[in-house]
Amino acid sequence: MLSVSLEAAINNQIKVESDSSQIYLAMASWAEIQGFEGIATFMYAQSDEERMHMLKLVKYVNQRGGQAKISATEEPLLDYSSFRALFKQLYEHEVKVSQSINNLVHISLEERDYATHNFLQWYVAEQIEEEASARTILDKINLIGDDKGGLYMFDNDMKNFNGQNVTQ
Repeated sequence: MLSVSLEAAINNQIKVESDSSQIYLAMASWAEIQGFEGIATFMYAQSDEERMHMLKLVKYVNQRGGQAKISATEEPLLDYSSFRALFKQLYEHEVKVSQSINNLVHISLEERDYATHNFLQWYVAEQIEEEASARTILDKINLIGDDKGGLYMFDNDMKNFNGQNVTQ
């Protein structure tokens, strides 16, 4: 059984994951309209992945005797002035998500809820990957600068980008 405070904290994380899905979806739509098929493909896939993270939390809360809360979504407020600005926001958002997961882990340890602590380790590892991916993409964009040919190649590469090839 989840404690009231841990249930509330996980329900907050459900909203964080939902917001993450919306942010990626908004970025995907913008990239698609701009003609960047690779970036749009990547962003749509990330949006789906964030939704799966949310659903995993929903099911966990419900299985542990709590009640998952599904919050309203809001339109993401993003700076679309450049790809650099967009991906910088994405990286900063992933850092905030990591902080939120770390807070959950802290609460689970304070309450000696080792089942939840164990469950959350998947999210800890996932966030390491998410931050690394966002940082790698941002680094590539910074290397490209204003080179349109480089941006074209980057967009093409994004069709096949996933977190597993971050270190390659």
